[in-house]
Amino acid sequence: MKERLAQVARLISQADSTVALTGAGISIDSGIPAFRGSQGLWERFDPMEYASIEAFRRDPAKVWTMLKELNALVVGAQPNPAHQALARLEELGRLSAVITQNIDGLHQAAGNRTVIEFHGSGRHLCCLDCGRRWRREEFSLEEIPPRCDCGGLIKPDVVFFGEPIPERALLAAFGLAGSCQVMLVVGTSAVVAPASHLPVMAKRAGAVVVEINPEPTPLSGEIADYSFASSGSELLPALVAEVERLLERA
Repeated sequence: MKERLAQVARLISQADSTVALTGAGISIDSGIPAFRGSQGLWERFDPMEYASIEAFRRDPAKVWTMLKELNALVVGAQPNPAHQALARLEELGRLSAVITQNIDGLHQAAGNRTVIEFHGSGRHLCCLDCGRRWRREEFSLEEIPPRCDCGGLIKPDVVFFGEPIPERALLAAFGLAGSCQVMLVVGTSAVVAPASHLPVMAKRAGAVVVEINPEPTPLSGEIADYSFASSGSELLPALVAEVERLLERA
């Protein structure tokens, strides 16, 4: 693994554009459970009952019980070594952007400046009727479901199943995937479209795809040029340290 890690570090140190695509797995070590897997949220909450826009409109109070639990985890979470490593990679000028499927804001908290929030942000709330937005801390969630002054339902400003990806995020992510030379894919199951298409787009455009995930995914052995069976917290700090060493020698 050490030799393959050195090869990837060399590629990143020489690339004009490296982009990271991250999923729920990168935040597990920050105390936020993944959605899939044996310890995932979907083992307890059926996504079609709790995470679709139809379910939210049908029974918002029920969905908010899950959202409040998730919100409590996110509020107390801190960036872990994986987030910090990506922030350092950007600081070194070796990471163009992070495209994240996560809604926790931990990349920004770690110091990344260019973050495409593909599925929205749990740090904000929005009204389904008038479109008004609030920062999460500006709004009381004592009454469930919360409602806007206009009477509309309030939900986190995140993408539920059945909702489109925000056009701005979609276009930015597709543009980055089609132009990068290296794509790091960290902690994602790579099964949720359209985010799952991004590594395929990058590969077709000539990028080297590097997968870092404890479990195999549809990318493993197919799309990924390098697959590391590891968590981001374990591997990314070592990878970035090697990139830094190469840059110092150059």
